[in-house]
Amino acid sequence: MSKIIYIPDKLPTPPDQQPTVNVFAAVVEPKIINNLVRQLNQIVPLENLRHVKRVQKKHLEDGKIQIALILCLASENNCDLDVLPPCVQELVASHKLSAFITKVCKEAATTKEEWEEQCKLWPTSYHPPAYNIDGITGFNEVDTQSIFGFMRLAIELAQSSSKSVVNAAVIVDPSVRQVIASACDHHISFENASTSNINGETSFEKCPKSLGSHFDSYESIIHGTFPSSSSLAKLKQSCADVSCLYPLRWFDQPLPHSSNSCCWHPLRHAAIAAIESSAARDCRLFPTLETVGDKSVEMEHMDLLRKLAKRQKIDLDNANNNENKVGTDGEGTYSKLGRPYLCTGYDIYLVWEPCIMCAMALVHQRVRRVFYAFSNPSHGALGSAHRLQGEKSLNHHYAVFRVLLHEDVL
Repeated sequence: MSKIIYIPDKLPTPPDQQPTVNVFAAVVEPKIINNLVRQLNQIVPLENLRHVKRVQKKHLEDGKIQIALILCLASENNCDLDVLPPCVQELVASHKLSAFITKVCKEAATTKEEWEEQCKLWPTSYHPPAYNIDGITGFNEVDTQSIFGFMRLAIELAQSSSKSVVNAAVIVDPSVRQVIASACDHHISFENASTSNINGETSFEKCPKSLGSHFDSYESIIHGTFPSSSSLAKLKQSCADVSCLYPLRWFDQPLPHSSNSCCWHPLRHAAIAAIESSAARDCRLFPTLETVGDKSVEMEHMDLLRKLAKRQKIDLDNANNNENKVGTDGEGTYSKLGRPYLCTGYDIYLVWEPCIMCAMALVHQRVRRVFYAFSNPSHGALGSAHRLQGEKSLNHHYAVFRVLLHEDVL
């Protein structure tokens, strides 16, 4: 079954290694539990432990039910019963309770596995993530099908123009569900004649050559098959041309002796090539450059773009407002008022989880969401080897999702 999985910005804590805090608790009679809970919630609310339930119900071996109640948070340094707040001491004394120290989990569970482990100590509540991340809401049926469709587009592009498996990237404007740019890993072609450098040594003039053409519609897709996640372990040789999977492989590639030989470019990964294509598209749609002598000066938008470049974080609300202002004229070009700032508000679909270089380039481009189909165990920057989206020192953060498509679709 196809589904979309959110990749959190930090590595989940192993269930058995979750941090805990000490609390005072007591076993109470069922008939007074409601009254005590109301009083304790008023005088000593568990402000920083809202995920912890105040009452624990335990079934004993003799068939009886034991109910325990959290009285208040205990001090980290002093767990003596004498340090109970006076108001709590009055309740303990009036109901003749026997207080004791127990542990509860300090933070709310982020996964079902963490929640199950927490409940072994003391009951907690669990709320699955709703993808409400920095203003990015969850996916309705239309959004879900759109995401699946663009991911299929990227996968078909990845295998449409090469016998080997490569990475592919598709940049999308989600406000209008339009493909902005697409690209595969680029190759270095050695078809040109060799030249001599200043030291007299022979070198090769390397020209990037795209593995796939750019397209903006489904009509140009070449259909075929793509490996399922269950068979990826057997595809090490056929996946050797995926640049994000082997970011340093170019260094080990011997210099080819045949004029028809080529190898993929060490820097022009699919995401980088798609970003370049998006930038070229902006230049075509927004011809605001005027040539003055040998220099190109942007007359109308230079000051605006300079201010935007200094922004430390994007305002997604403003980004949405800007998207709503974008319109098309009779020539099919966007109005000047709607000129985008880099890839602000855009989504990108990648077949393979990007490497650090590509993930950082997407930070600089201000993309809104990143979707990928297959993980990159050795060099993945968004969930596998690293989690760049959770680096607090960065001036922009995007949400990351993995799209799992049914094997029949793949």
